[in-house]
Amino acid sequence: MLNGKHIILGITGSIAAYKAAMLCRLLVKEGAEVRVVMTPLAKQFITPLTMATLSKHPILVEFFNPENGEWNSHVSLGEWADLMLIAPATANTLAKMTTGIADNLLMTTYLSARAKVAVAPAMDLDMYAHVTTQQNLRTLAERGVAIIEPEAGELASGLVGKGRMAEPEEIVEQVKRILAGNNAKTLSGKRYIVTAGATIEAIDPVRFITNHSSGKMGYAIAGELAQRGAEVTLITGRTSLATPYGVKRVEVVSAEDMYNAAVEAWREADGGVMCAAVADYTPVTVADHKLKKSDDDMVIELKRTKDIAKELGAKKEGRILVGFALETDNEEANAEGKLERKNFDFVVLNSLRDKGAGFRGDTNKVTIIDREGRTEHPLMSKREVARIIVDKIESLNQ
Repeated sequence: MLNGKHIILGITGSIAAYKAAMLCRLLVKEGAEVRVVMTPLAKQFITPLTMATLSKHPILVEFFNPENGEWNSHVSLGEWADLMLIAPATANTLAKMTTGIADNLLMTTYLSARAKVAVAPAMDLDMYAHVTTQQNLRTLAERGVAIIEPEAGELASGLVGKGRMAEPEEIVEQVKRILAGNNAKTLSGKRYIVTAGATIEAIDPVRFITNHSSGKMGYAIAGELAQRGAEVTLITGRTSLATPYGVKRVEVVSAEDMYNAAVEAWREADGGVMCAAVADYTPVTVADHKLKKSDDDMVIELKRTKDIAKELGAKKEGRILVGFALETDNEEANAEGKLERKNFDFVVLNSLRDKGAGFRGDTNKVTIIDREGRTEHPLMSKREVARIIVDKIESLNQ
C-alpha cells in the first residue's frame, strides 16, 4: 500500500527515538521512500548514521551543510512528500507546531508541507496529560493533523501511564489508513455514547465492590469514533487513562451514577457502545462509618443494579446499540442471549479463557455476533479491535 509513497519521517528529542529505526525500516519495507529530518536534540538519542543506513538517504538536521554551504530546502521537501510523519513528537515540538515557531529544519519543513501530517506523541504521563499538551493536540487535530495516540505502560521515568509512543507496527498501519484516505470524518454529525471502565459500589467510606476493568477497550472505541468525526460522550468509571481527543468525558462512580448519565446522554444520541463493566449488584445499605472487624463473619446484603443496556435497548427507536459480553463458559450462548434480551445490533464477545484477552491488557481476542451469524477475530491490539467495531457501526449507518 505504501509502494512509491514519499514520506518525511521527523524525529525529535525523545527517548522513544530508538523506535524510529524500526519504524523507518518498516516503511521502507512497505515500499515507501523515506527522508529523515531530525532535530538537533534527536541526535543525542539515535545517530544520523543509523537512520541514513535504514532510509538509504542522507539525514537532514541543519538548514545547510556547513562544509559546502549547500542548502537543505524545506520548501522542496514539503512539496515532495505525500505524508509528513513526526514520530516521536515531543511536547515541545507539538507546542511549536501549534504556534508556528520555526526554529529548526523540522519545523520549517512542517510549515512548508502541503502533504498530510501525522504525529505520534511520546512523553511522560504528566506532560501528556497536562492541559497545555492536550489543548495543543486538540488544536492540531482541528487543523487536520492525524494524531496517533500514545499507549499506556511503563515509561522512561519509571512511572506507569499513558505517554509511550505507539509501536512502529501500529504507526505503519495508521499511515496506510491515512494515505488510503480512510481517515475521513465518515461519522461527522453523528452522536455516540460510550460507557467504559468499572463502577464502584460502596460498602462503607473505606471499602467497596468493583472489578478489574481498566477502561482501555472503551477508551479505544471512543477515540476511534471521535477520529472519524463523531461527537462522543464517554461515560467512564474511575481510571487513570487520558481522555481521547475530541471526546467529552463524564466521570461517574457507581452503577446508579452510570445509569443516570447514560439515560440522559441517550436522549440526544444516534447510537451507543456499552463497554463498561457495570456492577450487577450493590449493597442494600452503605454504612456512614468504617465497619470494624470482629471475630464473626460479615454478611453484606446485595440488591440488583439497574440494567443500563436493557434500558437503552428498550428505547432504541432505530438507533445503533452495541454491547459487550465477557464470559468464562457457554460464551456464545450467553452472548446470543444478551443480543436478544437487550436489543443490541451486535455483541462483542471476549472470553477470559483466551490468553491476552479481557481486563487490563493492551490486546483482545473477540468474536462479533449479530443476528446473521458470528465473525471471529484473532488476538490483536485493542486499537485494532476498536477499528473493527467502528467499521461495523459504519456499515450499519449506510
